[in-house]
Amino acid sequence: MPRSKSSRSRKRTAARGPLIRLSGAARLQLGGATLLMLSLVTLLSLLSLSHGRLTAAWLSLLAQAFGWGRLVIPFGLGIAGILLFMAGAGHTVALPWRRVIGLALLFLSTEGLIHSIGYAPGIESLDAARRGVGAGFLGYGIQQLLWLAVGDLGGVLVLVVALVGAVLLVIDRRPTDLVALAVRAWSGATAWYRLRRVPVGGGLPAPVREPAGPVLERLSEPVLRPRPAPPPSPAERAPAVSGPESRADAQPRAIGAAHEWRLPAIEEILEPGTEQELSEAEIRTKVRIIEETLQSFGVPARVVEVNQGPAVTQFGVEPGYIERRDQNGRLRRFKVKVSKIESLANDLALALAATSLRIEAPVPGRPMLGIEIPNARMANVTLRSVMESETFRRISSRLRLALGLDVSGQPVVADLATMPHLLIAGATGSGKSVCINAIIACLLCDNTPDDLRLILIDPKRVELTGFNGVPHLLTPVVVDIDRVVGTLKWVTREMDRRYGIFAQVGVRNIEGYNASAPNRGDPPFPYIVVIIDELADLMMVAPDEVERSICRIAQMARATGIHLVIATQRPSVDVVTGLIKANFPARISFAVSTQVDSRVILDAPGAEQLLGRGDMLFMPPDAAKLTRVQGSYVSEAELSRLVNYWKGLNSSLAAGNLQGAPDSILVQKPLWQEIAEEEDEDDGDPLLDEAIAVVRAQNRASVSLLQRKLRIGYARAARLMDLLEEQGIVGPPEGPNHSRPVLAFEDEEEATEEEYDYEENGQ
Repeated sequence: MPRSKSSRSRKRTAARGPLIRLSGAARLQLGGATLLMLSLVTLLSLLSLSHGRLTAAWLSLLAQAFGWGRLVIPFGLGIAGILLFMAGAGHTVALPWRRVIGLALLFLSTEGLIHSIGYAPGIESLDAARRGVGAGFLGYGIQQLLWLAVGDLGGVLVLVVALVGAVLLVIDRRPTDLVALAVRAWSGATAWYRLRRVPVGGGLPAPVREPAGPVLERLSEPVLRPRPAPPPSPAERAPAVSGPESRADAQPRAIGAAHEWRLPAIEEILEPGTEQELSEAEIRTKVRIIEETLQSFGVPARVVEVNQGPAVTQFGVEPGYIERRDQNGRLRRFKVKVSKIESLANDLALALAATSLRIEAPVPGRPMLGIEIPNARMANVTLRSVMESETFRRISSRLRLALGLDVSGQPVVADLATMPHLLIAGATGSGKSVCINAIIACLLCDNTPDDLRLILIDPKRVELTGFNGVPHLLTPVVVDIDRVVGTLKWVTREMDRRYGIFAQVGVRNIEGYNASAPNRGDPPFPYIVVIIDELADLMMVAPDEVERSICRIAQMARATGIHLVIATQRPSVDVVTGLIKANFPARISFAVSTQVDSRVILDAPGAEQLLGRGDMLFMPPDAAKLTRVQGSYVSEAELSRLVNYWKGLNSSLAAGNLQGAPDSILVQKPLWQEIAEEEDEDDGDPLLDEAIAVVRAQNRASVSLLQRKLRIGYARAARLMDLLEEQGIVGPPEGPNHSRPVLAFEDEEEATEEEYDYEENGQ
């Protein structure tokens, strides 16, 4: 059968086709290799390392086309060749179009600017392009086009704007970001310039008469003053500098003579720690049990890491792969879900015979899950072992805290100045009081009374009263609940007073004020840390006043150097309210009874699985994941030695005719005396006399009666009723309507007409 015409045509077309057929990927790779070779030859020719007629003609062509822009041509060809080669090899090349456009616009605007202002003087623009000077014919064309459109000066301005826009496209930033960067650079330059000049007298700044080095050291020394890196010996501890005389225009203060406080030696006060490690056989046994238990439930996984801590050991588990068919029926491998391993927590605890088991999924920054199993023997984490660690020494703040060791045995430290407040919760006996004692001990070991002052509030009367007599205390430990509100109000007034002084001086925070205080002859402000051991008792007695004062201090006191540490054993919503939680981003939770309590304090479960005895979950303010920590332990003997050291040093200073430590370096009177006077002034009410007249006229008393007759609210009426009962005018409430009998009144025959007129007119 003869072939058709179409079949013969297809045969001739196939015969005339290419002998070698290349795939699209091969063509991309071949093109990329060609561009790479061309870029290398061009670069060698520009460097005069390769000579030839063809390369000379190629360089002449590049010079006339791009001028000085030919220097970037080999790099552009090389980058294009690499991208083509990678695309042909199957690699995904992510190159946003805005950056490609930005690079092209950057090259064109640079060429125009070079030919406008960069070629040799005395040479015509077209002649320069022919000679390869300036930017070649490309730059000549851009220059002539803009000059014809907007003129010579306008053309340069357009090119500069295009250059800036190209840079923004390449770096993917907004113009406001560049403006902010320029402002920061200018601020840094002006601040550096101010540091090189010191005020002379009260007039304008004058140039420094001495080298800049000592001046910078003197200005920065009051801010940091970190302890030396190695643990200092008692002989190496230099005395701290006390506050100088106060300003005459500031609020009156009672400042004693200069005191040479000396920090205590840690090795003489605190006890060293001991380490306990699991045996290798015990670790291998637990690893085998974990892997076999997971495999028996169809969850392949393997233990890739073991981190032993003082209380728990963390086994890092890497999920394996399982094979199953996809929608197309092909057999594929899938990673085991994290939720499957988490759902087997109870089965793992049963197989390991563990009292409790916690799974951290995933471990932050690691491709594994952490299974935390309690150790058979819990090791004590001493405060000294954490304070002598390199992690603790690297923090230069005066309010650094040694919290304990994490599950891998690494020290966990924090800075109260950056928190800026700390909320602690946990059940009775879980370790809250020990944690507070460790925090106080850490602060006393690192600060003198000139650097730090403490206000301790202990409604239980037994936890913090042992610190009475320490010169750091602004007032003896507050144990009377009635005085707690007055103490917190004093703290808020001190905060407002410091803000007022900051505004007068022109600084933003306590660091800036203390850094510039020596130049003005002012004493630096000490930090103030308010520690409340039991918040639940205070919220039961005066919830409104306590919550209002705590929230106001927490919201505003950070810049003034005032910080709060609050602990409670009842983390319920009526104690740890939403407003309090919002102002305490840093929280610590010890063992609690229910998951609800854990969610109240941490907004996450997990605290109900803790072991107690210092085992806690720490929520730092700058991290989203919880950190499990074994808290630092400080014994009663260590606390006794620390308190006796400061008491003895205070007594020795007083015996040396140094007038002892002042009661307060902040106020003219001792804090406890000022609070007591304010409480006496607060007693009474302007409407008390009218309330007495009302109850005598009515011969009965109730809160609702005072509300109606005096036209006041319930809170003030209830307060007036309490004052009447305290003065013996009315008795306790009786009957269902809570009315009170009047105990002291005039007889009817001796009553005056004014009282009857008061009753009739209802004044």
